[in-house]
Amino acid sequence: MTIHPSAIVEPGARIGAGVKVGPFCVVGSDVTLEDGVELISHAVVTGRTSVGARTVVFPFASVGHRPQDLKYAGEPSTLSIGTDCVIREHVTINPGTAGGGMKTVIGNHCLLMIGVHIGHDCILGDHIVLSNNTGIAGHCVIDDYVIMSGHSGSAQFVHIGAHAFIGGMTKVEKDVIPYGTVLGNPAALSGVNIVGLKRRGFDREAIHRLRTAYRMIFSSEGTLRERVDDASAMFPDEELVQDVVKFVAAAERPLTLPGNLPINVPGEE
Repeated sequence: MTIHPSAIVEPGARIGAGVKVGPFCVVGSDVTLEDGVELISHAVVTGRTSVGARTVVFPFASVGHRPQDLKYAGEPSTLSIGTDCVIREHVTINPGTAGGGMKTVIGNHCLLMIGVHIGHDCILGDHIVLSNNTGIAGHCVIDDYVIMSGHSGSAQFVHIGAHAFIGGMTKVEKDVIPYGTVLGNPAALSGVNIVGLKRRGFDREAIHRLRTAYRMIFSSEGTLRERVDDASAMFPDEELVQDVVKFVAAAERPLTLPGNLPINVPGEE
């Protein structure tokens, strides 16, 4: 453990083996820094916050301060950050609130680039990349391997499915299916994230079947429920297709759709 003389580590903070706390950092009394965590300099980690092993926090990040929610009344909510994350300069991450799940969770191997904001009660999975100045409002769920490009953002309560890709400066207000690519303002679904799936080693034939199911689900014939049922019946053993089917079936909010389709809510069909 290495703590720079100019750093402030409050009594009660739990500091693991090999932790490095650089110049002018502040670590609160209820913070846990697991083994190998590094705060480079001028970083603040406070609140009931745990930071997973080997995560690196860059200068001027603000981690664990009270939520930007006027209803927050000091309840003992938490923030949990996973292992092997990189939290770059000027990132802000807020804990949960009584109006949400009382916790904000960041998974493992996540990269939060400069100026990212993650609001209260958000749940993020593993291997997520949030590019420069991405904003995530409160109560959002972002599943594994999502990439959000620079200056994009999500409204409250949005759910973005695994392996989705959000283009730069995209405003996401509705849920995004797994493996989808979303672009624009207002956001529209533009297809399957083929580049991302290939890079992650997905089988070519599985990607082909997913593309076929995508065209079925987002055609203009019948209702969304009918099209989803047809895709599910055609590809009962295809995991990627079934992931999309389950996501749409469970959706309680409007979905981000291709620009040529009318907006609808799954529960209204």
